[in-house]
Amino acid sequence: MAKTYTVTAERGTSDVWVLECAELGAVSQTKRLAHAADEMREAMAYQAGVSPDELNIVVDVILPAAIAELKTRADKQRDEAARLTAQAKESTRELAAAMKKSGMTVRDMGEILGVSYQRAQKLASA
Repeated sequence: MAKTYTVTAERGTSDVWVLECAELGAVSQTKRLAHAADEMREAMAYQAGVSPDELNIVVDVILPAAIAELKTRADKQRDEAARLTAQAKESTRELAAAMKKSGMTVRDMGEILGVSYQRAQKLASA
């Protein structure tokens, strides 16, 4: 059964990511964050006394406070945008269904919705 370990990754002063698994006392560095888990896997497996494929590694990125704040704001705005997009899609489907029910042609529906008549038909059928 694979055990999960957390590796922290923090940007160093020389444009590398400094990696550390405090639980195992393993440290390393990498130029690309995407390589963090692979970079740590062998050292961690050695420290844990297991095969490298028996490790699940979670990389916890530590950002400077100002960047972390901006990331939090961007994440919240993306979540809100996704929520609003879902609401808009549902409202558009309701509108298409109402237009169809009122007897409008799919070509007129498409013109009103700003989509092709084929898309209007699909929206009205959903």
